[in-house]
Amino acid sequence: MANTYTQIYIHIIFAVEHRQNLIPKEHKDEFHQYITGIVTNKKQKVIQINSMPDHIHILIGIDPNVAISELVKTIKANSSRFINKKQWTVGRFNWQEGFAAFSYSHSQLDNVANYIKNQETRHAHKSFREEYIEILKRFNVDYDERYIFDSIDPDDC
Repeated sequence: MANTYTQIYIHIIFAVEHRQNLIPKEHKDEFHQYITGIVTNKKQKVIQINSMPDHIHILIGIDPNVAISELVKTIKANSSRFINKKQWTVGRFNWQEGFAAFSYSHSQLDNVANYIKNQETRHAHKSFREEYIEILKRFNVDYDERYIFDSIDPDDC
């Protein structure tokens, strides 16, 4: 659209079904490249991506005519197929239903990118559950803990 100028940055987070540790560390780079390709093919831009064995963070520069839910649906469907085709897991790989998405300004990009880049260090001291709830609270998102992690027992997290 002519004369339309935007600057929209979205931090997307979603988890492996039942929060299982199924994203293989030895294939992270290939996996991240594949997801970056999905996003790029949708004419969006990955600014930072990182995954842990049970979840993923993606910071995307997004066009206003793209529905975030449709983009996430595409990422999840194609990346699940990719992992299953590669047979990186025993059994079927699936993502948990739902996702989280948070907007940031351009001035916050470096901090968010570093936050995503340093997931391994962060999770040495804090569980994904603690991190996720902390983010939801920081953004004043109403949530029901029964639905955050596919009814997983909190002691398992």
